[in-house]
Amino acid sequence: MFGFSLLLAVVVAVVVVVGVMLFFWVVALRRVVPVNEVHIVQNRKTTVSFGKGFSSNTYYEWPSWIPLIGLTKIMLPVSNFSIDLPDYAAYDKERVPFLVHVMAFFRIDDSNTAAQRVASFEELKTQLTSIVQGAVRTVLAGHEIDQIMLDRSRFGEAFTKEVQPQLGSWGVEAIKNIELMDIRDAKDSEVIHNIMAKRTSGIERESRLVVADNTRQAEMAEIAAKREVEMSRQQAAEQVGLRTAEKDQKVGVANEQASQQVKTQQRETAAKEMDVVQVKNVRGAEISRQVAVIAAGQAKEVAIVEAEATKQVAIVEAEGNKSQTVLTAEGKLEAARRNAEGITVEGTARGSAETAILMAPVDAQIKLAEKIGADKGYQDYLLGIRNIEASQAVGEAQAGALKTANVKVIANAGQPAKGLASVMDLFSAGGGTAVASMLEGLAQSDEGRKLLDRFASKPGDAKP
Repeated sequence: MFGFSLLLAVVVAVVVVVGVMLFFWVVALRRVVPVNEVHIVQNRKTTVSFGKGFSSNTYYEWPSWIPLIGLTKIMLPVSNFSIDLPDYAAYDKERVPFLVHVMAFFRIDDSNTAAQRVASFEELKTQLTSIVQGAVRTVLAGHEIDQIMLDRSRFGEAFTKEVQPQLGSWGVEAIKNIELMDIRDAKDSEVIHNIMAKRTSGIERESRLVVADNTRQAEMAEIAAKREVEMSRQQAAEQVGLRTAEKDQKVGVANEQASQQVKTQQRETAAKEMDVVQVKNVRGAEISRQVAVIAAGQAKEVAIVEAEATKQVAIVEAEGNKSQTVLTAEGKLEAARRNAEGITVEGTARGSAETAILMAPVDAQIKLAEKIGADKGYQDYLLGIRNIEASQAVGEAQAGALKTANVKVIANAGQPAKGLASVMDLFSAGGGTAVASMLEGLAQSDEGRKLLDRFASKPGDAKP
């Protein structure tokens, strides 16, 4: 009996424990859907959405392995989500490459349809990204890049219209137009840059044209205003003149009708009016002359001022040139002085060296002369050599003179040794006697007489 009670107690305890565990497990399976999500729960027979805006926002997530009540779920956001294409490569109508930044904003409209299309929210975003890329490529490929850059908002609407029919199949709707955020050049391309440069230059040109047109209109308005003022002034002067003429005419008519005396007075008045006109003309001429004189004086003063300014400039330039010339001359003088000092020092050194060189043999000769003066025998030896050299020089000079002289010596002595011993004997007593004897001998023969007559005759005498 005790064993049965114990067994029953154990069974009750196990049942209680199992019941408690089952209770906590069931509580753990309870799900409360967040306000920004929707859970699509699918069991064996039905598909139900839980979340804000649906029939319930709580359910029990029974594991799918439990028969009959097992289920699966897909969690999708009910808040807005975006598809961002920051650097999507696209082409225009002419196949020009460029990059676009596209932003699209969606929300889930039919969660059941979305749950049937995809298994997760990430897969849904991937498929929506592909749809947006296809729409962007399709729309941009039908237009030129210039048009795309000028009207980006219109292309955002075109993107939205292109993807709209496909979004319903995924249970998604666009909450605003797809935005074409930016257009940039692709790698190694400068198409967008060139287009922007062209538009910038066009804007600058339009601004300059507008400024020039405004300036022209302002100047034309000023000219028109001046013209109107001048016309008003002339019209006023014309009216004053007409009123004056009318008054003069009425006075003249009244005076003419009064009497002949009035006519005489009218002539005088006319003469005075002519004088007034003359005075007016003369006064106008004087005023013109004074204006001309004043203008000439002003021109003269301007010319004097300009000449004075030119003179001052010339003086300043001359002083500058003078200073520069003086500095240059002083520099050249200093350089010449230093060069002369260098040359003087160099000449002094060179002269000292040359003096030393020239005095070396002189000193040697002085020492030699001192030595010779002390040696008598050596002096006699040198004198004998000098006498021989002198006699030799005299003999060579006489021989040279006799060589060119036409002198013939005839020795008529019995022996050659008794003739002239030297040329100097011709100028001795014996030589003179010999010459006389020779002349006497020549006179004794016909041939000799003819010879003597030839020598004795003058150049101008006639020959026999």
